[in-house]
Amino acid sequence: MPTTEHFDCHYCKDSLLGKKYIIKEDKQYCTKCYENLFANCCEVCSSPIGCDNKDLSYKDRHWHEQCFKCAKCSRSLVEKTFAARDDLLLCTECYALDFSSKCSTCKKTCGHRGTICRFSCFPPLPGSRKMEYKGNSWHETCFLCHRCQQPIGTKSFIPKDSGYFCVPCFEKQFAYQCCACKKAITTGGVTYQDKPWHRECFLCIGCKKQLSGQRFTSRENYPYCLECFSNLYAKKCVGCTKPITSLAGAKYISFEERQWHSECFTCMQCSVTLVGRGFLTQRDNILCTDCGREK
Repeated sequence: MPTTEHFDCHYCKDSLLGKKYIIKEDKQYCTKCYENLFANCCEVCSSPIGCDNKDLSYKDRHWHEQCFKCAKCSRSLVEKTFAARDDLLLCTECYALDFSSKCSTCKKTCGHRGTICRFSCFPPLPGSRKMEYKGNSWHETCFLCHRCQQPIGTKSFIPKDSGYFCVPCFEKQFAYQCCACKKAITTGGVTYQDKPWHRECFLCIGCKKQLSGQRFTSRENYPYCLECFSNLYAKKCVGCTKPITSLAGAKYISFEERQWHSECFTCMQCSVTLVGRGFLTQRDNILCTDCGREK
């Protein structure tokens, strides 16, 4: 503090001896000059917040202590939790009434839509922990399985019609049972002969290869991959001894209960193709007409 007899306001130069003054940046000001130069204006009444008043601030906005009120019910917000909505300050009760989401089950407030603020940490409103799904909200304890009426909480659930089901209840009430493993089919699945199967359970009866998404055939109601069916049941080509199957689009020749692949139906002696041509037989052999005459 200066010790000379000249102790004046830095701005108006009036003597400050025996008067109230304020120090700012190492310079002294009379209260009037300080308020004119540095005081914040109140958001509500637009008057400067003088030295004798408490300046309450939030996000670069300022209020007189007596002006710091709920914009709806006018109750003081000093030292209380409040909410900010569209530049308005609201007490938690008014905010919950107007802006909080409502529980779809009990219709009571279950959460907030906006910014909740306080000069210290804001505590959640009772029942504010909520579950949300497709625009609807519930208290955690109100979000119940439609079948067993137990809280679903954060567990997995499955919507069905207008209800929500925990996974065990959905499987018991709605899911098809795989005819192979007898367990519920909750996603995907395959239908064969009007029976449901898990994709991973629909297998070739011969080699156990998964058939879902593959070409397959059946015999006596059992599914087979093409390879197993050909190996087990297809006729064998006289020429190459490999299976003949029309399932893969192969063409074949049949003569006297014997079959050949088209490409295997050739003269036994000169190997010329006999498809669409006359031929002769000699015991189990087939010959073109030229080789047959030579014999």
